[in-house]
Order: sequence, then structure tokens, then C-alpha cells
Amino acid sequence: MRIIRTIAEMQQWSATQCELGNSIGFVPTMGALHRGHAKLFGRSVLEHDKTVVSIFVNALQFNNRNDLEAYPRQLEKDMVIAEETNVDALFVPNHDEMYPTNFSSTISAGDIAAHMEGLHRPGHFDGVATVVVKLLNAVTPDVAYFGIKDLQQVAVIRHVVRDLNIACQIVSVPTVRDANGLALSSRNTRLSPDHAEEAQQIYRLLLELVTQCAAELTSSEHVKAFFVSQLQSSTSAKVEYVEVVDVDTLRPSLMATSGTTICVAVWFGDVRLIDNISIDSSSS
Repeated sequence: MRIIRTIAEMQQWSATQCELGNSIGFVPTMGALHRGHAKLFGRSVLEHDKTVVSIFVNALQFNNRNDLEAYPRQLEKDMVIAEETNVDALFVPNHDEMYPTNFSSTISAGDIAAHMEGLHRPGHFDGVATVVVKLLNAVTPDVAYFGIKDLQQVAVIRHVVRDLNIACQIVSVPTVRDANGLALSSRNTRLSPDHAEEAQQIYRLLLELVTQCAAELTSSEHVKAFFVSQLQSSTSAKVEYVEVVDVDTLRPSLMATSGTTICVAVWFGDVRLIDNISIDSSSS
């Protein structure tokens, strides 16, 4: 596995692969890798001649300085995981490489980023859009893979890639969960044992809501009230939001019906978790 630390070297490596006729799959990450990331890597390895993974903790997408500083960093372990999953190149730029002195150009993520995560994390998706475009320009992949746990992020990136005519297909991969249903996240390592146990209730309640919605016409207001009351009465969690949105446009829906997805954000102490589930399937 090749370790690449500069944009120029990354672009040259990719240009060489293109000349050789090799397709490139790409998985951008912020490190603290887990089985969810490994699933993305495996998908890319299966479908492409070469796979690139980036590790970069992007300061532009953090609106909370404490969250940025607390974000887990474990590069040595991450390198082992990437190599074990047959990644061909690991792109590990530092902050100054990505955002040199006098860097000032950013991308506006648009209306699709205005609610849910965007409402509660101002500027977050502008930072995501900016770094993803820079990474895509450095790696020039044929396909980039993202986990559907970050549903709104995937939607934002698809819009940005389309609007800016970037020649890269965006593929979403189903959420990977632990044995108790908790969606895998780099932030899970920061949960206390008690909070880790309580967090299992998120997916249990989402599954229960899917069952309810399949049985009868259910309003979004009922979904919100049920999730908040059930989770906050049985755990120490603080629910930040519960939204029912159209799976394609991410616009809020009045009813939780086929074609919609329930999205939630929940705090356990100082750790913020997000999750979602499609009304059409409990496997999202």
C-alpha cells in the first residue's frame, strides 16, 4: 500500500493509473476506521482495479471546536486496517496541504443542506462540500463510496457533483451496525459503557416505527413524538431532531409513508450520534 501525503503526488499517481487503463474507486474518511469503513473499502476493491482511501480530519466541517479536538485520531491503526482490506493507496494530507495560506474559496451546499444537520451544524455542509470537491480533484476517481448512515451528506455530495459537472459516480452503501443494532461510527469509541448500552435503543425504536408505519397511515408528528418520548423516558439521551423526509429530495414529509426516511440526531453526554431508516426497509 502506498502512502501519499501531497495533492501533487496523488494526482500523479492517479494519472499513471489512468494511463495504464485502471479504474479507481475512492473512499474519503476522517480516520478512526471501523467495520463500516472496511465495507466501503471492500466494495471498491471488488469493483475497481485500484482503490484509494483518504484520511483527513476536515476542520471546515466542524462548527464546534471541542468536537474537532475530541475527534478520534489513530493513524497507525488506520494504516493497518486499510492495508488488510487491500487498499492500494492511502492519501493522508495535512491541514496545510489541503488549506494553504490565503485559501479562501469554499462551496455553498445549497438548500438541501438547510435543515436537519445543516440547521443544527451551521456551515457543516459547506465544509463537507469543499473538502470532497478538493479530494475528488486530487484523486480523480471513477466512483466514490459513502455510507448511507450520513444520508444528508450523500445527498449534498450528489448535488454538488452534478452541479459542478464532476466526472465521478457517487455510490451509497447500507449502514453497518453492531450486534445490538447501533450504527457504527468513529464517535462510538467516545461513548461511556452506560451510554453505549443506551444508544442501542435508537435502532430498536426506528424499527418499531417502521412496523407502525407499515400497519397504518402515520403522521410525521406521531413519529417525532413517539421517538422522543420513548428514548428520553428510558435513557439519558437528549434528542436533537427527528425528521421524516422524502428519500430523493430530503424535503420534510407530513406523513411517514413509502418513499420517506426517518432521520434522527441524538446526544449521549457530549457524543452526538445520527441514524436513519427507510420506511420501505429496515435494512438501511
